[in-house]
Amino acid sequence: MLRRTHTHARRSPVRRAQVRGGGFFSGYGALSVHEAWELFGEGNGVASEEALAAAIASYRKQPPDPQMKIGCVLLRDLFFAPVGRALPGPEDFARNIVRFKGYDLAGSGHHVDAIFSSLLDSSEIRVSDEYTGVASLVPGPVFGRDRLTKQRIGQQAFKGLVLTSYDRRCAVTGNHIQPTLEAAHIQPVSRDGRNLVSNGLLLRSDVHTLFDLGYLGINLPHELQVSPRLRSDWGNGQEFYDRAGQPIVLPRNSSDRPAAEFVEWHLDEVFLSA
Repeated sequence: MLRRTHTHARRSPVRRAQVRGGGFFSGYGALSVHEAWELFGEGNGVASEEALAAAIASYRKQPPDPQMKIGCVLLRDLFFAPVGRALPGPEDFARNIVRFKGYDLAGSGHHVDAIFSSLLDSSEIRVSDEYTGVASLVPGPVFGRDRLTKQRIGQQAFKGLVLTSYDRRCAVTGNHIQPTLEAAHIQPVSRDGRNLVSNGLLLRSDVHTLFDLGYLGINLPHELQVSPRLRSDWGNGQEFYDRAGQPIVLPRNSSDRPAAEFVEWHLDEVFLSA
C-alpha cells in the first residue's frame, strides 16, 4: 500500500506556496454525506450535516441530499500550522494548487522524505490525536523516519473503509440495515492489532459481539466457524449453526480481504474451539 502525505496549499502573494496543514493518506472511500458526517463530524470542515450537504450541493448545483454519495480522501496524523501562520511549502509546490498535493514516500528516495521531514520540523504544529480527536501543541520534531514509513490508518478512517469495502453488508448474515453494522477488528488494536482493512470485518452488532467473545470465527478459506460453546453456554444460536462452513461475504478488492495473519491469530487466541 502506498504511503503518502497530502498537504493543502492556497494561492499566496509570495513566491512559494504556503501550507496550512496536511496529513498521511489512509485510503479512499465512497460515502454518503450522512455517513461522512457520522464518522468524521466537524472534521468535514463544517458545523453540521446540513451544512455539509449544502456545501456539496452547491458544488454540484443540485438540491442537498444526505444520501448523496461523495468521494472521501481519508487522512490520518493531521497537522496544522498555528492560527494565523502557515508552513513554508516545498520548492516544487505550484502556487495554484486548489485540491491537494501528494508525495509517495514509498520508494520516492531521500529527496521527498527530506522535504517533509524539514517541513514538519520547521515550526510548532498542532497534531490531531487519532484516538481522541483532540488537538495538542507539539513543539519541534514530530515525525521521525520510522513514522513516515509506517502505514497505519485511524479508527474513523478504518470504519469508513471497512463500510465501503464490504458494500455496507454484514460479512456473515448479509444484513444491510446500516445502523446495526459495525467495523470489527479481527485482531483488536488493544492486543497489537492494526487499523488495516485486511484486519477488519463489517458485522451486525450482535455478530460482532459473538465474534469478539470467540463464539464465532472464520478460517483461512474465509468460511464461518461456529463454536460448540455457543449452544452449550446459551442453549441457542441455530441461526449461526445453519451458516457454519459457509463462505462469508468478502470485499471485491483482494487486498482488503481478511489476511491470514489476523485470521490465524483469532483462531488461536480467541475462538472457543471446545
